[in-house]
Amino acid sequence: MNIASPLRDEAAVGYARGSIVVAEQTKPANSVVGLGYVGAVSMACLSHLGFRMVGVDVNMEKVRSIREGRSPIVEDRLGDLLADGVRDGRIDATQNLIAAVLDTDVTFLSVGTPTSKDGGCDFTFVRQASRAIGQALAMKDTYHVVVLRCSVPPGTTLDVVVPEIAQASGKKLGQDFGVCFNPEFLREGVAVSDFFEPPKTVVGASDDRAERTVSAIYSAIDKKVIFTSIEAAEMVKYVDNVWHATKVAFGNEVGRMCKKLGIDSHDVMNIFVRDLKLNLSPYYLKPGFAFGGSCLPKEVRAVGHIAREIGVCVPLFDSLLATNQVHIAEAVKLLEPFAGQRIGFLGVTFKPGTDDMRESPTLDVMAAMLARGQAITAYDPNLDFGPLLQGQIDYVRHAVPRQAELMDKLETLCVANAETLVDGSDIVVVSHATEEFRAAVKCRRPGVHVLDLARLFKELPQDPTYQGIAW
Repeated sequence: MNIASPLRDEAAVGYARGSIVVAEQTKPANSVVGLGYVGAVSMACLSHLGFRMVGVDVNMEKVRSIREGRSPIVEDRLGDLLADGVRDGRIDATQNLIAAVLDTDVTFLSVGTPTSKDGGCDFTFVRQASRAIGQALAMKDTYHVVVLRCSVPPGTTLDVVVPEIAQASGKKLGQDFGVCFNPEFLREGVAVSDFFEPPKTVVGASDDRAERTVSAIYSAIDKKVIFTSIEAAEMVKYVDNVWHATKVAFGNEVGRMCKKLGIDSHDVMNIFVRDLKLNLSPYYLKPGFAFGGSCLPKEVRAVGHIAREIGVCVPLFDSLLATNQVHIAEAVKLLEPFAGQRIGFLGVTFKPGTDDMRESPTLDVMAAMLARGQAITAYDPNLDFGPLLQGQIDYVRHAVPRQAELMDKLETLCVANAETLVDGSDIVVVSHATEEFRAAVKCRRPGVHVLDLARLFKELPQDPTYQGIAW
């Protein structure tokens, strides 16, 4: 295969991470294994940015198409970029994966990961490609970076790709080669535009050298690369797509209901998406405890009732209360090892900054512990026992019979402050992320356990007596 030497960039390409600025004098040559939607687009776009690219695929028709500057898929602007790259000598393609790896510095792995018979991920092509990459690295003396860009379950890069490469090459991760997981967020039809204007660029790397190499490649299109662990980068791709699927299903269930009710669903959703403070924002999307309060549970039930009345099937909407109850049950399960010990609850209302106890998920956990005969106490600065709060207590007693006994005893179970509660507990359950509760937890005596339902700390304590419900 006749391929020109790597392109040299006379001007240093600079990029920063923290306070460290790194200069790259050479643009790495890149091979791309798998010339489907992701691989072909990546090849064309990186070539446009001045990188020499070598494409690899087992399908000779795809290889021939790339070599001739023709797009192997239907994708806007892709054919023009490939033609430019071939004309300028920056693009070539081959069926010989080993030769391509030997001739390049970085290998992007974009092979197929179809669904296996058990519903999981079929690693056949990933393993085959990783093994061939390892065989090539056995013949190389220089450090090489392998970048996985397929959708794979968390752990695949380190538990599947790395062992295959290491065994076939006899080389060591971090010393002779590096790996990254770099999820793609390309929408078919506008993939080229998405590549040059990415919603985010995520890199999980095995070592600093691999991280620097990949982030430098993307420096021309994204100055704010997000660095994370390899496993988190793998999970992000799945979470993104499940969220998009959820949005599609959500919109369609709204549409089915609106049609039956004689309402224009697009009028409704056009209003819905204008709310960037709550509806389309990070709000409500951080893992924490179950939802509650006077609105969400009641209105979810109401929508389910309306759907049944008009004969519309809404399985997504119907699942919301069920998954909420599963989350509450998880908190109860996490307290099982502490049977017979004193449990203190920091936070009783359904969220901080309010005295509203209606459908508070914490009350469900407290009621379950009380029913088991556990010794429990509680503290919430928002609770002022008197005639006004008594109205809520009566409401909860009536609306949620399983919490009736708890409502009868609640005032006697509450203590004066957070310090008193923590001092008298063997395990503290925290449902409000407030400074007061954060300070009380930090100052607890040795041996007092914490079950954090609210994510008190951004950086998780390295403490065997601390655990969160979803982290």
